Amino acid sequence: MRAILSFFVAAAAIFPAAAAVARDAGPADADTQAWWALTRELSIDAMEGRDTGSPAYDRAAALVARRFAEAGLQPVGANGGWFQPIAFDDLRVDEAHSAITLGGHKLALNREVLLSPTLDTPLHVDAPATYRGDCGPDEIGDVAGKLVVCYGRPAPARLNGFDRARALQAAGAVGMLLVAAPGLAGEPIRWPFAYSRSVAIAGKNGATGKPFLAGILNPAAPIINDDVRIAPYDLGRFQADLTVTRTATRSANVLGLLPGTDPKLADQIVIVAAHLDGYGHGEPVDGDGIYNGALDDAAYVALLERLAALRQGHGFARPVLFAVFTGEEKGLLGSRWFADHPTVPFPSIAAIINLDQIRPLYPLKLMTVHGLHESNLGDVVRQVAAAQGIAVQEDPEPERNLLRRSDNWPFMQKGVPGLSFVLATYDAASKAAYNDWYAHRYHHPADDLSTPVDWQAARDFNAFFYAVTRRTADLPDPIALKPGGKP
Repeated sequence: MRAILSFFVAAAAIFPAAAAVARDAGPADADTQAWWALTRELSIDAMEGRDTGSPAYDRAAALVARRFAEAGLQPVGANGGWFQPIAFDDLRVDEAHSAITLGGHKLALNREVLLSPTLDTPLHVDAPATYRGDCGPDEIGDVAGKLVVCYGRPAPARLNGFDRARALQAAGAVGMLLVAAPGLAGEPIRWPFAYSRSVAIAGKNGATGKPFLAGILNPAAPIINDDVRIAPYDLGRFQADLTVTRTATRSANVLGLLPGTDPKLADQIVIVAAHLDGYGHGEPVDGDGIYNGALDDAAYVALLERLAALRQGHGFARPVLFAVFTGEEKGLLGSRWFADHPTVPFPSIAAIINLDQIRPLYPLKLMTVHGLHESNLGDVVRQVAAAQGIAVQEDPEPERNLLRRSDNWPFMQKGVPGLSFVLATYDAASKAAYNDWYAHRYHHPADDLSTPVDWQAARDFNAFFYAVTRRTADLPDPIALKPGGKP
């Protein structure tokens, strides 16, 4: 057991041909084989992408709970069970019964325009449309009764947090469409989107009673001027006839506890977490409409199960809570709910180690670590990484806001030391693989079992995670933020 947990193979240069053979052959060692087998079970088409609130998600959650029980974990969900159910309010634009035109051009939902429906979304709009550049405070002008198109998602830095939607709504606009450009470096906005939909905790959909339509516009739509930075100009009329379905759904976090072995540390729980939800059924890409979510994030729910199985009957010094969250893809809903409604006393949560955004596509030589400098967990990471020959770095792309887009963030906001990881790029080959992932697989149906996994990198990261968890849970010193360490 200890040999498995301390296992390490240094990341070394691999000839491309050898790497291709290794990928084709599948994982060579028993632990990685078991990890990938559960990944497969969670992300085959029969699991239908595990969408939040769907029967397919419930089937996946039941499978995870069964595996946790087999590994000897104790259920710590609601009412002493494995699950913490959460009620959601689900709003979805019915693509088949909705139509949008701008300047006489019919916009294809999810391919040319994405809508974010709320209880304030008007079902019928017929208004003049105008383009107002970045829609900064000096550009909005008279927009009363108009649909306004603004350049830039994300907003340009010069606006410095200016809330364009709120300003336009206050000026009397009927809605706002953001041109989805320029996007983020390394993460450009890609079409199609799975669906035009929003999910919120029941009772927290924030209706204001002021109708306002919000969405994102594909810059390739033919109604956009070639020089989109010229402003203002008229775009003709905007017309929308929408059917929005509102459904009450439920979806559950899955929660299991591995008790600690040191009674003095019983009130210092370490959470290891991953999200089970995916996008489910969505807009087809090349005829495939199931967004399987194999690496995002079935593989890392499976890795939690592997850790539980390997530690069966052998706890760490501190208790470890295995948290499998729902609703991450809809806005960290499951982790936010647990952070606000914990099933264990919140002051007893000492740390969270979250697994998301991990893609073993190339040899593991360099890792971005979110939370590297905020607490002494960063020291643990450096020790484990050094033993495995892995270099670590803080986030080189803070503009992508990755830390705040993962399930560790609701806990870190409340002062809990946390970690999450990204396999960083370091040469032309790794960058090409990373960019290809974002271009063709991220939040698309091709995030499936066909992904060309580097099996040695997968094995190396899994061993890294086992070791970081063990050292964190057995740390003799208190787990603590460093001075000024709250992100």
